[in-house]
Amino acid sequence: MTDRNLVSAGWPLAPRQCWWLLLAVLLLGLALFVWRVGSIGLVDETPPLFAASARAMARSGDWLTPRVNGLPRYDKPPLVYWLMGLGYALPGQARWNPLGTWASNLPSALSSVAMMLLLTATLLRWPQPAAGDAPVPPALRAITAASAALAFALSPLVLLWSRMAVSDALFSALLGAALVLFWWRYAGGRAWWAGWLLLGLAVLAKGPVAVVLAALTLLLFAVLQRDGRALLERLRPRPGLLITAAVALPWYGLELLVEGRPFFNSFFGYHNLQRFSGVVNNHLQPWWFFLPVLVVASLPFSPLLLAGLWRHLRWPSPGQAAPATSLGRFAGAWLLAVLLFFTLAATKLPSYWIPATPAAGLLIALAAQDVLVVPPLRGGRWWRLATLALVALLSLGLLGSARWIPLIVEPELPTLPAELLASGAVLRAGLCFGLALLAGLVLWWAPRPWGSLWLLAQQLAMGLFVTTALVPLIGLGDRLRQQPVRRMATAVLQRRAPAEPLAMVGILKPSLHYYSGQVVIYEGVQPSGPANLADRLLREQRRGQHPSPVTPGATVLVVIDQGTAQLPHWSGLPHEILGSEGLYRLWRVRRSALQAWVEDLRRRGLPGPDWQRPRPERY
Repeated sequence: MTDRNLVSAGWPLAPRQCWWLLLAVLLLGLALFVWRVGSIGLVDETPPLFAASARAMARSGDWLTPRVNGLPRYDKPPLVYWLMGLGYALPGQARWNPLGTWASNLPSALSSVAMMLLLTATLLRWPQPAAGDAPVPPALRAITAASAALAFALSPLVLLWSRMAVSDALFSALLGAALVLFWWRYAGGRAWWAGWLLLGLAVLAKGPVAVVLAALTLLLFAVLQRDGRALLERLRPRPGLLITAAVALPWYGLELLVEGRPFFNSFFGYHNLQRFSGVVNNHLQPWWFFLPVLVVASLPFSPLLLAGLWRHLRWPSPGQAAPATSLGRFAGAWLLAVLLFFTLAATKLPSYWIPATPAAGLLIALAAQDVLVVPPLRGGRWWRLATLALVALLSLGLLGSARWIPLIVEPELPTLPAELLASGAVLRAGLCFGLALLAGLVLWWAPRPWGSLWLLAQQLAMGLFVTTALVPLIGLGDRLRQQPVRRMATAVLQRRAPAEPLAMVGILKPSLHYYSGQVVIYEGVQPSGPANLADRLLREQRRGQHPSPVTPGATVLVVIDQGTAQLPHWSGLPHEILGSEGLYRLWRVRRSALQAWVEDLRRRGLPGPDWQRPRPERY
C-alpha cells in the first residue's frame, strides 16, 4: 500500500514508521526462529517421522500419502509434509541441508515469524484503548504492537516447537491467522473470505480440530461481545465454510478413495476421536492440566496474562462494545476456547496449548498497556511487581545452576551435567534474565516516553537469551543425544551387506531410519523382542522390506543400546560387534543364531511373537 492509502485506511502511525516497525519485528523473528535452525539435527522421536515422510514424498513423487519407514503415516494431513517436501525437492541437499533440518524445520520457523508480523500489523491497524478509555500515546501503540509479537514468540512452547519439524507451529499460525482475519472483518475489514481460506489450510495442517476451535472461539466471542448477529452478517459463515471445504476436502476425499478404511480408522478414528475421548500413549493428565500450562507457557509474563484475562473476559457495557476496540475480548475468547476444548479432551499434551499462544501474546501486551497508561489501575502495581518477581526468580535459579545441575540424572545422557556446566550457557541465560530484571526496575520509575518501554526492554533482553543461551543449549543436546545416532547411521551404511536387513531394539530412534535411508525394524525392550524380530524377518512386508527365509550365511544388523543389551532376553544372543557410538552398539547377528536363541527363550517360558497386534502409531 502507498503511504496515502495507509493513512486513509486509518493506520495510527506514520506509514513509514509502521513499515520500519514491521521490518524490526521481522528481523527479531528471524533471529529467534530461523537463525541456526539448520545447524542442529532432528530431535527424536516425532520430527524424524515428519522429515522422513516429506523427503519420501519428494523422492518418490507421491504427494498424496505420507509414508515413513515403508508404511503409510496417517496421523496428520499433508500440508506440513508438502512444505517440507518442497525443501527436499531442491537440488544440492548435501551442501545446504546436510542434517535435513533446513528443509524440515523451516516451515515451523517461518510460520511463527509470520504470526509475529500479523499480530504487530493488527495492533498497528487497530490500536486498542486502555482501561477506562484512557488515551494511548502513538509511541505506546507501536510498543504495544511489538510487545504482543514478542510475548507470543518468547513463550517457551513457541520457542521450542518453532524449531522442530512437526505440524504444531504451522497449525497454530494458520488457525491464529484465520481467527485474526475473522476479527479484522468484524472490526471493519473488507476481505471476508480470507479467514475461511486460511481455516481450510489449517484443516490441511492438523485436521477438523481447526474448525472446532474456530467455531468455539467465535461462539464465545459472540456471547462476550453481545453482538452475535453482526458477527454472523460480517463473517458470512455459509459461503465461508464452502471455501474452507473447497480448500481442505479434496485431499481427504482422494486419500479415502486411495487408502480406504485404514486411513479412515487411523486418522479419524484414532488420531482424532480416540485422542479426544480416550487416553492414548499414556498421556493421562488431570482435568486441570492446562491451568499450570497456561502459566508456564507465558513465563515470566504470566501475571500480565492473568491481568488481561481479568479485564477482557467480561461483558461490555453498551458504550464499550465497538467492534474495532474488541480485540482483547476476542483474544480472551480465543484462549478460553483452547482451554475448554483441550480440558475436555482425554489425551492432554503441552503442545496442545500452542494455538492459544497468539491470544496470550495479545492479552499480555494489552495488559501492559493498561498498567502503563492508567497508574491507579486496580492491581496494576501488583501485576508489575509479580512479573518482576518471576524474572528475578528465573534469573537467580539460572545463576545458581551450579547447585542443581549436578543433581540431574539422565541415563541416556550420563555426561549432561558436566557438559552443561562447562558450556556456560545456563549462566548466560541467568545473566540475560538479570538484564531483563534490571531493565524492568530502572524503567519502572523512568519518565515518559522511556517508562513505556518497561515490557519491551525486558522482552528484548530475553530475546538475547535465545541467541546466546537457548540455541547453544539445543546444540549441546543435539551433540550428546542425536550425534551418536547419526554416526551409527553412517556406520550402518559402511558395514551393511547388500540386502541385509536392519533392526533397532531398546531405545527407538526414528532418526536412524532418516539418516541411514534404510527401512528399520523397530522393537522395544519387551521380552517378546527377539521373537518379534525373527518372525518379522520371516513374514513382514512393507515398502523396502520383503520376507526372507533363514538361509546359511543370512545375517541382520542390530543397533542396540547398552542397557537393552544387558537384558536377559538379549544378552545371550551370539553376535559380532561392528562398532559403537555413545550408548549404542552395532551388532551383526546370524539369522540361524537368532532363530536358535528364540527357540531357547520359548523353552524358558518367554512369550512368542506379538508384532501383528494392531499398533496405531507403528513406524
